[in-house]
Order: sequence, then structure tokens, then C-alpha cells
Amino acid sequence: MASGDTLAKFLPQSNEPPANFARIDSRIGTTHPVLDFALTEETIFSDVLPRNYAGGGITAYLHYAMTSAVANDIKLETSLERIGDQQQDLDADGFAAAQNTGDITVPGTSGLVDIITSTHTDGAQMDSIAVGEGFRLKVKRVAVVGTDASGDLELRFVEIKEN
Repeated sequence: MASGDTLAKFLPQSNEPPANFARIDSRIGTTHPVLDFALTEETIFSDVLPRNYAGGGITAYLHYAMTSAVANDIKLETSLERIGDQQQDLDADGFAAAQNTGDITVPGTSGLVDIITSTHTDGAQMDSIAVGEGFRLKVKRVAVVGTDASGDLELRFVEIKEN
């Protein structure tokens, strides 16, 4: 697999809601499904790491818009959990340390889609997921250093690419 190749794609309908979940919704006046994130809400997606993954680490491309905010900042963090052959007890979570996007200024127009990234190096940041193994990706909205953008963040797509 070459650097930059897509490994997985997730849509709002792929969400596996955890306890403090982002709710599925649609963009006002449209049929675009989104996951609405208030502060500290999260979502989880599952997949299998393709066998053509070459070990270069991954970058999550997070496509989002804001319900109403047109100023200030947001931050998302992503973390991965290995669900390989006898690697993870499904009765507990075992996510690797979260990586984050840094503070990102939201678009100046509500509903305008922005694409931001969160990068994980191969190994510990990816919970040592091996090719052909199942994994979970958690996306969480967290507080920023400055002023948090008001209202919900609407997650539309997630793409995972090899670094």
C-alpha cells in the first residue's frame, strides 16, 4: 500500500454509540446525516485493518461543520483500540493514548465543511494493530486552550489514510 492510500471510511450511520455519545442527526433543512458533538461527546467506529497496510502509521481526516458557530475554536482527539486475536477483552476498553488535532478555528460560515487531521504513528499510538486485525476508532470533542466554539460540531465523514 502506498502512502496516502485510503484504508477505511466511516459515515455517521457506522457509529457504535458509547456511553457519552454524539447523537445522529441531519443537517437542518437537508437529509445530510451528521453526528452532533457537544463538548466531551464521542463516537466509535469499527473496521479491520487492510492486509495491504504497509506500516506507515495513519492519519484520520475528520470532515465536520458547525451547527451554528462561526467563531472560536474546536479540538477533536482520536484514539485506536486493537481487537486482534486474543488481544482485547470485549468487556473493557483498551484504547491507546489519544492524539489530537490541536486547536482549530471553525469556518466563518455555519454549515461550511472543514477537513482537519489527527495523525498516529505505527506502534503504540495505533495500539499496535496488525494487518487483518479488527480495531475501533474513537473520535471525541475536547476543550480547547482558548475559547470553545459554541453549539454542536457536526461530523459528516471520517477517512483513514496511510501516512
